[in-house]
Amino acid sequence: MSVPVPITASLYALQVPIPYPMKTVTVLVDAPRRGPVTLIDTALDTPEAKQAIEDGLAALGLHWPDIDRVIITHHHPDHYGLAGLIEERSGASVQMLDVEIGRGERYWHLWEEWLPGHLKHMRDHGLPAASLDGMGAENRKSRDRVHPASRVQPLREGQMVPLGGGDWEVLWLPGHADGHLGLWNEREGLLIAGDAILPRITPNIGLYAYTRPDPLGDYLQTLGKLEALNPARAVVGHHGPLMTGIQARARELRAHHHERLDFVRARVAGTPLTAYDLSLAMFNRDLNLSGRRFALAETLAHAEHLRLLGQLYRTWDEAEEAWLYHA
Repeated sequence: MSVPVPITASLYALQVPIPYPMKTVTVLVDAPRRGPVTLIDTALDTPEAKQAIEDGLAALGLHWPDIDRVIITHHHPDHYGLAGLIEERSGASVQMLDVEIGRGERYWHLWEEWLPGHLKHMRDHGLPAASLDGMGAENRKSRDRVHPASRVQPLREGQMVPLGGGDWEVLWLPGHADGHLGLWNEREGLLIAGDAILPRITPNIGLYAYTRPDPLGDYLQTLGKLEALNPARAVVGHHGPLMTGIQARARELRAHHHERLDFVRARVAGTPLTAYDLSLAMFNRDLNLSGRRFALAETLAHAEHLRLLGQLYRTWDEAEEAWLYHA
């Protein structure tokens, strides 16, 4: 059973199971005595997640039809998967940052159309042709766990959103996802951070076929924003629900990414390499197909960041049928 953990007077966190290494994702329920009931993030569309949320709602005296609004921090399946089902069961409005609607959320509606380009993108950066079928199957598994909403209402950076009797400022925290949303309550010193910052793992910063061209550059700016904001507490998507020391963690993550940039520069200094070859060196351990996809996307984000800075360049290799990065 998912036991609600109180965050503020009306805001509760549920730890909902997901079949990923993180084990759980944080789903927030805002249930003020007077006013709309809001869910922030929804977990995957799996029987286990649905049951955990039902149990958490029941512990608060609520059921699916009581939900008036759903706010999504970002479009990744473990945060967005049940949004459409909740919309159908309760008539709830589903809200997301406007930037995310145009790219990430749209991905789920155009998935069949976009999949070939998604796979070609990875193949162009060195993924072996023999891995393409398996990678496509992994993508399909994720798609099967997402029930997208039919209508998504936009939230905009700087907009104030009422939650639990207070006003929360909408923040744009890109990098992990193009349109990653945060909610900031200055009075409480509390940030609803999603996956923009995490305590035990580094958020995956990946470059995919449908994302902005420099997600790592975006994320380094997000870390600067979090460092300047310096929340007393943050509600996080995994390994939470609460963390402190956000400013120090932001600095730690920035140093981590700069170390990886140094690693990429050093690796291609003597021998041109594909992003896939770089990923095998950067993530030098056994990974399943899904993990290898994340590794390639993250390595590519670092290589492309350096290329956009003019510190690397790339050429097309006809023999490998892939891009090679050069120092």
